[in-house]
Amino acid sequence: MHIDHAVPAPVRRVGITSVASCLPEREVTSRELQEQITAASGQRLPARMLERVTGIVTRRAAAADEFASTLAVRAARTAIERASLTPYDVDLLVFASATRDVVEPATAHIVQAELGSRAHALDVTNACNSFVNGIDTARAMILAGRARRALVVTGETPSRAVRYAPSGSEQLRDGFAGYTFGDAGAAVVLEAVERGGIGDVDTETHSGHWSVGGIFGGGSRHPRGDEHTYFQGDGGQLREVFEKVGTSVLDRMRQRTGLGWSDFRYVLVHQVTVPYLDRFVELTGVPRDRLVVTVPELGNMASATLGVQLDRVHERLRPGDRVLFVGLGGGVSIMTMVWEKA
Repeated sequence: MHIDHAVPAPVRRVGITSVASCLPEREVTSRELQEQITAASGQRLPARMLERVTGIVTRRAAAADEFASTLAVRAARTAIERASLTPYDVDLLVFASATRDVVEPATAHIVQAELGSRAHALDVTNACNSFVNGIDTARAMILAGRARRALVVTGETPSRAVRYAPSGSEQLRDGFAGYTFGDAGAAVVLEAVERGGIGDVDTETHSGHWSVGGIFGGGSRHPRGDEHTYFQGDGGQLREVFEKVGTSVLDRMRQRTGLGWSDFRYVLVHQVTVPYLDRFVELTGVPRDRLVVTVPELGNMASATLGVQLDRVHERLRPGDRVLFVGLGGGVSIMTMVWEKA
């Protein structure tokens, strides 16, 4: 039976009204990871190389019976509970992640089956920008009258795509960016608000760099074969692209909104490594006291990064506080979103 979820009255503002995140219990230190790589490959690496190069001390890794949907469901249940809702109060469910349980069907259906709701369910994927893209998509659907309340979730298990036993220096180099990965989940509830809300969104895409890094298996190009299921890419080249084009999106946002760094309580930025974050601060001038630094203890959590950061500071926010989301994703895409707590 078709259910019309159309909103009877126009909605002018959509905000984030509940936030949650989920971290797997298992913690993996860079030292342990380096010892595992050395034991499996026989390659001798300089002492504490992973930690010194990336600045990452620890990260979380999903257990064998934990999947992308598992982390998403845990975060979703907490977000729903914090909003004093039930799953049936949600009429749009967006699973927005670089990771998925299966190629088909959409992982959103697996999440929904666990939650028990009947919301319209779909996946949105755009590398590490997936979660912010999912929030923007849900916001647009609410503004268009296609939904009243949305649940946007992500579950990231990039640790499953790491090459832990490289056969030589070439494989080690090609897969090195994967050693920054950590697993996590996050969720937000979106609905109409009287004031504040998501006020500005901007994106910039440079798709000519799509092949610089990624997991290339599972699609029609490489449907089978373990070789294509590992993350591979040139971290240095990706960084160069972001450095060339990333600041222009931030400049446009500030010019368009008239907001300066002091107008934001927090700036949430996707974090790959500590040196990468240091370079971001150097290029943009964002004050360090506005950042929520997670990468040393949690690594690169792909699209869950901004959700975990938001969950860590959400209770400190007061009505009127602004938060800037800065997303960086392979492909390559850069995204900004300005949100004001209602």
